[in-house]
Amino acid sequence: MSTLILVGVAAAISIPIGVLAAIYLSEFAPKKVARWIRFATNVLSGVPSIIVGIFAYGAIVLRTDTFSAFAGGFALAILMLPIIVRTTDEALQIVPQEVRWASVGVGASNFHTVLKIVLPAALPAIVTGTTLAIARAAGETAPLIFTALFTQFWPNGLFEPIPSLSVLIYNYATVPYQNQKELAWAASLLLVVLILFASIISRWATRKSVY
Repeated sequence: MSTLILVGVAAAISIPIGVLAAIYLSEFAPKKVARWIRFATNVLSGVPSIIVGIFAYGAIVLRTDTFSAFAGGFALAILMLPIIVRTTDEALQIVPQEVRWASVGVGASNFHTVLKIVLPAALPAIVTGTTLAIARAAGETAPLIFTALFTQFWPNGLFEPIPSLSVLIYNYATVPYQNQKELAWAASLLLVVLILFASIISRWATRKSVY
């Protein structure tokens, strides 16, 4: 449950920002601006996750004076953002230019064309990229050690320490106690199943392409 909460917070932050940024890059941004933003996105995607964890620690944990689920979700959102921006940008560019011309030719505005024509056509690829971003976030450990920490108790809110499967695996995988090692293996299996389930759901939801 805590892992779902962390990924949910990260998705709520990164998906709207990432999709809107990609729409701006693909449809409205000047070429020079788009080139620099894409370069910055590529740089951000290569930043080690532990650096992101330290940044989130300084930006959220030190300011709020507590480890929290929100801080963990913020760190995971930073890791998800470049993946969402890049995949959405590429998905929008794949949509043929003739589709845009046809929409504008019948009197639609650029905003209406993007919202009603281009975005639905690229939706399957966007959802696939979002699923990849969620899969990466769900398996990250280092940022959560700096932000969400860990606890043995049920989560009661977004602004307190919260457990997660990945940190549980990190804590229990190397201990000498067999029962805790078994918990680490069980958590690993559950994490893989959750990612597989999310992939299946996204494929099912986008099985009918608009374009």
